[in-house]
Amino acid sequence: MQTRKLKIRDLTLRDGQQSLFATRMSQATIDRLLPFYENAGFYIMEVWGGAVPDSVMRYLDESPWERLRKVSQAMKGKSLLSALSRGRNLFGYVPYPDSVLEGFYKEAIKNGLNVMRIFDALNDIDNVKESIRMINELGGIADGAVCYTVDPKEEPAQATGFGAKLKALFGIKPAEPEKIFTDEYFVEKAKAMEALGAKIITLKDMAGLVNPLRAASIISRLKEEIKVDIDFHTHCTPGYGLASSVMALLHGVDILDTNIWWFGGGSAAPALELIYVFATRMGIEVDVNMTAVAEIRDELINARKSLAEFDLVKTMPINFDPLKTTLPEHVSKLFDEAIACAKANDESGLLNACHAIEEYFGFPKPNELVKDAEVPGGMYSNMVAQLKALQASDLLDDAMRLIPKVRRDAGLVPLVTPTSQIVGSQAVSLALDRKKGNPDYSNASNQFISLIKGEYGHTPVAIDPAFREKITGDATEHPYDVSRYKKPENPKLEDLGGVSLAKNDEEYLLLELLPSVANGFLRKRRAEEYEATVAEKAAEKADTEPDVDNSPITGELLSAPMGGRIIEVNVKAGDTVKTGQILLVYEAMKMENDVTAEHDAVVKRVFVKTDQIVGTEAPLIEFAD
Repeated sequence: MQTRKLKIRDLTLRDGQQSLFATRMSQATIDRLLPFYENAGFYIMEVWGGAVPDSVMRYLDESPWERLRKVSQAMKGKSLLSALSRGRNLFGYVPYPDSVLEGFYKEAIKNGLNVMRIFDALNDIDNVKESIRMINELGGIADGAVCYTVDPKEEPAQATGFGAKLKALFGIKPAEPEKIFTDEYFVEKAKAMEALGAKIITLKDMAGLVNPLRAASIISRLKEEIKVDIDFHTHCTPGYGLASSVMALLHGVDILDTNIWWFGGGSAAPALELIYVFATRMGIEVDVNMTAVAEIRDELINARKSLAEFDLVKTMPINFDPLKTTLPEHVSKLFDEAIACAKANDESGLLNACHAIEEYFGFPKPNELVKDAEVPGGMYSNMVAQLKALQASDLLDDAMRLIPKVRRDAGLVPLVTPTSQIVGSQAVSLALDRKKGNPDYSNASNQFISLIKGEYGHTPVAIDPAFREKITGDATEHPYDVSRYKKPENPKLEDLGGVSLAKNDEEYLLLELLPSVANGFLRKRRAEEYEATVAEKAAEKADTEPDVDNSPITGELLSAPMGGRIIEVNVKAGDTVKTGQILLVYEAMKMENDVTAEHDAVVKRVFVKTDQIVGTEAPLIEFAD
């Protein structure tokens, strides 16, 4: 009998560092890790998408495209490279026309991307179908992600009046609330994506809310009805991640998303090393070179230490190599106990054993607040920060209790970017409305209004037309019209030699997708290039100047504060100058600047002439000793 193999998608370089360390891993750190990754044998490495394109420009001053290229060149095709995107929204919050989608996917695949995991915050198939088609046509692998969510805990308001009293009198119970997010719901979304051409189907549990029994039932149904590989993506925040991954293993999942040890657990996905122990004891071969993984792990601890200022947990797990470390007998028994409980559908026993394993190794404990609220950890932390900024932290419990109402009013949207932020912020506003005695939704955000209009797509449950009219002024649904999309300008930077802000297609795509952060990032690149050109021209001109005095500079030196062009030179060698006297005038970034004497002095040498181009820190005038 052939041993079953489990494929691994490693999330360490994207979702792992995003979940734990605010996406601050630099290219230099990644470059040190890649030689060890080359022979690790991961089926897929998630290295791009999500917050990476924004963060590497905003915080690290690095090029997202260069990151993708460097990883691709280093891996030499030995692992598939994947990214995460929000279907028609890509990395932004506005639906883009097909021309932008196609341009982005074409550039991404050209630069080494293989797999694009495509999801939609509303699970609206219309928002992902064009992305699936384009990825396939451009030679990539379309991975269709179905976003997991749960029905709200809050019961709808109970009926009152004579009818309700009559039913109570005759013992007629009120109707059970309708179940929306059933196994059938997720399976039907997956089947629709497979029919459109998805080559992988992912159950994407962005908040870590898939409990073990639910993982078992959904994965089993997907394996029965879907022909392509099934991938399970979850997080450990509320404490289900490891146990639910064990259940997914038991019920035939093909691909599992994990992180390498130092980047696993907590708000991230489970650690690969723990999955390896479980799979091995279940007779499943993990299709990864664990010896190479050990080399990555040894280097990765330094990466984590370098990210200490962004590490919210602060404490690290104890070191563990499943190929070499002998487990204490009581810990070894916990793995076997967890497997036995999983096979018996004993969810409580499975969770207890997994939590004990995680506690032994030093992984963070389950976040009970997030678990009880059934919201993503990032959504909860955003609400805390928002209320703190408003000096209304006392309203946190009220805002959390209002999330189910806001979700229901908004069509029971799944809570994932951007809907998690939209719903969370609106719940905060609702709590403030009630505190002030104002009607509900007295203050609706622009994004909430757009959601209710229908601009983000079709919600899982139709929005009440009366509510839509209350929020938007019109009961009719209005989808976003992509014909209204306006391409961003690519201005000429006259102060930097007249070059365009974006100099090629990949840079212009950054302007389209992330205009605010890309503008500053690209302007800085053009400024650096301009200064280099100015310095090069200055050096070339200096080489051709006759009778240049190349003797060493021994006197006080006046240097150029920044690169530019000399407009006037008002002194010569031998001149005596007074404090505040204008020595020369130069132009930089279209502005004229006077250079004055800081004190009385005698000019020994003048190094520049009118119309000469100089670079930053170029010598201008030497004064006598």
